[in-house]
Amino acid sequence: MKTSFVLLCLSIAIIESLAGILGNGIILAASSLSCIGSKTWPPYDMIMISLSSSKFILQSWTTLDSLMSIFYENFFYTENVYVVAKTIFTLLNYSSLWFGAWLSVFYCIKVASFTQSFFIWLKLRIARLIPWMLLTSWLCSFTAAIPFAWDDHSVHENITTPSSMTNSSAWTTTRKDNLGLLILICNAGIAMPLILSVVSSVLLIRSLWIHTRRMQNNASGFRDPSLEAHMKAIKSVCSFLFLYIIYFICVLVILFNIFSRLSNGEMICVVLIAACPTGHTLVLIWSNPKFQKLPPRIWNHTNCHGRTASM
Repeated sequence: MKTSFVLLCLSIAIIESLAGILGNGIILAASSLSCIGSKTWPPYDMIMISLSSSKFILQSWTTLDSLMSIFYENFFYTENVYVVAKTIFTLLNYSSLWFGAWLSVFYCIKVASFTQSFFIWLKLRIARLIPWMLLTSWLCSFTAAIPFAWDDHSVHENITTPSSMTNSSAWTTTRKDNLGLLILICNAGIAMPLILSVVSSVLLIRSLWIHTRRMQNNASGFRDPSLEAHMKAIKSVCSFLFLYIIYFICVLVILFNIFSRLSNGEMICVVLIAACPTGHTLVLIWSNPKFQKLPPRIWNHTNCHGRTASM
């Protein structure tokens, strides 16, 4: 029987996820429209399409997950359904984290003004590297998600159907070895995008500091487009990094069952897990005029059609 606090947290998580679905739908539509009729897709739009679509599916899955846990609790927490739900969540979660990290890397490469040869090489080839980076992210996410299904299933078999030749200490050792491998792969899957985001943020801030000192030495009194680009990129990357760290901690708590099922601690993590992707989506919409203009265009287009039909 769920407490009122659990129901409140699940309801908040559903509302947050629905807001994220709407926001990611706007980003996905705006980025897709930019690619229609183009022979080569811009790298930024490729990242945004991958990021928004993965988050759209992730938050749709999170909404379904919350609704299932409210209305079909007995069915949802059966072993097979729960393992499948956890595995799919892991796949979608890792892929969205990777795509978000590549967005931070893209901002850093395009905006930062370093003159090192490797950085210039990346700046010239980033458009060709982006498709391979996105494909690699999918493969890494898929690889990291597989052990969740395998480990839960194997542990369950070792506990429920032991053979007469195996003693309890062997089961415990097998379970610890499996869980140790699982934790290692999971941390690698989540930690790599986090490292990329941290490095990108540090490099962008350093580039801004160097650029600001250069502008102070050559003060001209005019607005500097490069400085504005730096500030926008830093706001987006740092906000993503802040949300990423919160999300990182909560996901580890949920995946490794640190709190008991439907406890207050787990429910707070569920609310934060739903809030962080939505918060990042709102930051992306706020920082890009292309995303801001799409809802008014759709609204005006709908109103025009409505007036035409009424006539």
